[in-house]
Amino acid sequence: MALDDVLRALSDPTRREVVRLLARSGPMTAGGLAERFDLAKSTMSGHFSVLRQAGLIVSERQGQCIVYSASLSVLEEAMASILDGFGIGGRTNTRVDDRTNEKRAADRRAESDHRR
Repeated sequence: MALDDVLRALSDPTRREVVRLLARSGPMTAGGLAERFDLAKSTMSGHFSVLRQAGLIVSERQGQCIVYSASLSVLEEAMASILDGFGIGGRTNTRVDDRTNEKRAADRRAESDHRR
């Protein structure tokens, strides 16, 4: 999951509504989803593609139909990454912590060198 892909996918209200529908209603066919929107099927297909690439939905061919379902674990992971980025989440972002600690150590060394 690339956070940028998830955020880009969710930046569109139609795509957010698709994810919401699938999360609440469960799997739906492409046609069933498209009927809920006043958009061309080709436009909806483009939205499905963006959501699939971001990992927010998965598709399965069942005979002549494509059935979509939400991948809530990807959404949860994205939300956790956002919270972690702001230092709010329950997980620690070790790369950020390591860079912060390295910066503090470098600042202390520079201050110590300056006093000499």
